[in-house]
Formats: sequence, C-alpha cells, structure tokens
Amino acid sequence: MKAAAKSDNTTFDPAKLVHEHQAGVWRYLRALGCEASLADDITQETFLAVLQKPFDDYQPAASAAYLRRVAHNLFISHQRRSGKVLAVENIEEIAQTWSRWVGEDNGEELLVSLRNCLEQLSDRARLALEMRFKQSSSRASISDALAITEHGAKNLMQRAKKQLRLCIEGKLQ
Repeated sequence: MKAAAKSDNTTFDPAKLVHEHQAGVWRYLRALGCEASLADDITQETFLAVLQKPFDDYQPAASAAYLRRVAHNLFISHQRRSGKVLAVENIEEIAQTWSRWVGEDNGEELLVSLRNCLEQLSDRARLALEMRFKQSSSRASISDALAITEHGAKNLMQRAKKQLRLCIEGKLQ
C-alpha cells in the first residue's frame, strides 16, 4: 500500500493510525450498542475502508472523528442489511455525547473515571453491578447473593447506576 504524505513531509504510518485509534473506534461502536464480536469486525472494516484510499492524518482529533463516522456508517449499514431496526436519532445523540465525553483520548480517561467511580460504590452495590453486567446474573441470583429481596436488588442497582452517572458526569465537566 502506498503511504500518503502529510503536508509537513512526514510519511503517514497506517500501523500507527490503527494502534492509536483502534480501541477508540471499538469502544465507540460498543457505546452505539454494537455487540463485541460485531464491533471487532466493524472496527477492522473501518480501517480497511479508510486505508484503501489516500488518507492524511493531520490531527488525532480529526482522524478519530473521521474514523468514528466511517464506523458509524458501517454499523448502520450492517444493521439495515440484517433487517434490524435502529433508532437513528438515538444513535446520533449517542455519537454526539461520545464525542463530547471522550475528546481525543479514545475513551481512556472515561474508563479511568469509571473505575474511580466504581471504587466509590459500596461493596454490595459494586458486587450487584458486577454480577448483573459482567456475569449477566439475574436479579434473583443477585438478591440471593446479597441476602435481600429482588426488589431490594433492583433498588440497589438503580441507586448505584445513578451514583455512577453523577460521579462520571462530575469528573467530565
């Protein structure tokens, strides 16, 4: 593949582009609701599509935005081909929120913020969320593990998610 030259006479490095932006594109697709294995495929398709044409990597933020737009379009195309209905307005809102929250770091700062906010939760709340979202445990399993009612587990997780949202929003402002 022919490397595209940047305006400052340096050579464009496709491997560097992939290295710097792959995680951000994948996280963005996941934020849009893309399943992990499909996000893997679309991330790869994104870089293939972008690198098949001449590409100038002028600024990391501009490159990240362009890659997200290509990934976004590929995801929507995939969903349409598979007959799945997408609420496009919601995807556009998610895309705008992602750009505002992530900026230029591909989501690394957001992940650090999430980890810090998770540490601020009570052990019970953190366990409930981990069981629900990491292990896909049912509310009944969570309530049994925590020796509370299912309604109590639901309330605990709702409060924990609200606390996480407020914590992350506070860190991102």
